[in-house]
Amino acid sequence: MDGGPRASPVISFIPGPYRIATYSGQARAVATNKAPTGPYRGVGRPVSTFVMERLIDMAARRLAIDPTELRLRNLVRPQHFPYRTAPGIVWDRSGFVETLTSAIDAIDYKKLRNRQLKARATGRLFGIGVATYAELTGIGSRISAAPGMPINTGTETATLRFDSTGAITGSFGTASHGQGLETTLAQVIADELGARIVDIRIVQGDSAAVAHGTGSYASRSAVLAGGAAVLASRLLKEKVVRTASHLLEASIEDIDVAEGRVFVVGTDRSLTFRELAKAVYSDMGRLPADLREELEVTKLYDPVLGTTTAATHIVTLEVDPETYTVTLDRYVVAEDCGRVVNPAIVDGQVQGAVAQGIGAALYEEVVYDEAGQILTASLTDYAVPRAGDAPSINTQHLEAESPTTVGGFRGMGEGGTIGAPAAIANALADALAPLGADVFELPMTPERLFRLLQKKRQVSGS
Repeated sequence: MDGGPRASPVISFIPGPYRIATYSGQARAVATNKAPTGPYRGVGRPVSTFVMERLIDMAARRLAIDPTELRLRNLVRPQHFPYRTAPGIVWDRSGFVETLTSAIDAIDYKKLRNRQLKARATGRLFGIGVATYAELTGIGSRISAAPGMPINTGTETATLRFDSTGAITGSFGTASHGQGLETTLAQVIADELGARIVDIRIVQGDSAAVAHGTGSYASRSAVLAGGAAVLASRLLKEKVVRTASHLLEASIEDIDVAEGRVFVVGTDRSLTFRELAKAVYSDMGRLPADLREELEVTKLYDPVLGTTTAATHIVTLEVDPETYTVTLDRYVVAEDCGRVVNPAIVDGQVQGAVAQGIGAALYEEVVYDEAGQILTASLTDYAVPRAGDAPSINTQHLEAESPTTVGGFRGMGEGGTIGAPAAIANALADALAPLGADVFELPMTPERLFRLLQKKRQVSGS
């Protein structure tokens, strides 16, 4: 591959989760004032996944093998991890095979194929699409978020302060913009520290809140900020236990913390966080000077290489032969995002990202006229999926904790956008297979579908 593994995210990630021993790719940069796209969730991976997954389906059709079977034969299997791809990306242990088999079971794949046979017998254009992918998330200091980036993007800082009321403030450099990061980080702190979640306040999105932080991007926040929160919570808990050991007149080994209380195991002796804070900060006679310490800690976390996230999407759809509109029917996502802190938040991330991927597959397109004037500059002209355009999404969580990150977290904020375009493209190609048509570009709008089928009919008739 020209330029090494950092030459292009698209080129680097095309082999995906498959065992491909020999691979060559070349990237070409083109300067234009008609940019076809802008910054988008997934940074190149939706394109690389589209290419690889279309090739898998095309090969399966040529070999007369079910596309899920061809994937199962070629996916990196558990005994192969850690697996170094031909472009140089190293996948740590992740559920490549397991996401595919879980999605197959969840959607009852064999029954779907039987349903498709019946639909085709009546002339309906019914398609089933599969896409399996892997991405590198929560990348640490060994890998820059972008080639040549001159600043460190591989660390994150957490500062925890146990104040005089017994409340905990957690400060981070990451920024929540709708993904519920405040709730996720509060839960991580509560679990590790033994605090009540109602007593935790999260400060984020402010670069002045911590010594260093670079924000939220590249599916990094849960991995890096969550990892920093785990480390800081453990350190703060050590301080709390040391203090409580003196106040409760017990050895450190006999002290435990849960639900905002510090207690001696097997007894009724305990202190609330508020009582402990009062002893530390206000009651001057309760602690000797050499045991009085400020209950505030800061920890920086660097996962070094990051971790692997994998998922499989399976979608069914139907094409109207009169209007060329596409109706999505069923949608299943089986994903391995490591330790799931809050299932509802993970589901929301997946559903929102899939909806965005649906837009990329069927609706969203930057259009210019011949003079270079953009014609889709507002939502009046730029089509995005509406609530009714997205089907109900069934999400299956594998929850295989990452072996390479503190807390076992994996990133998943971009995953739905990465898998959806490829799965929908494969479903469209499957629906159009009886007509001899195939899909090589997105978005597949009704107009583009009409022109594709018209061209196919003209070729067949000539």
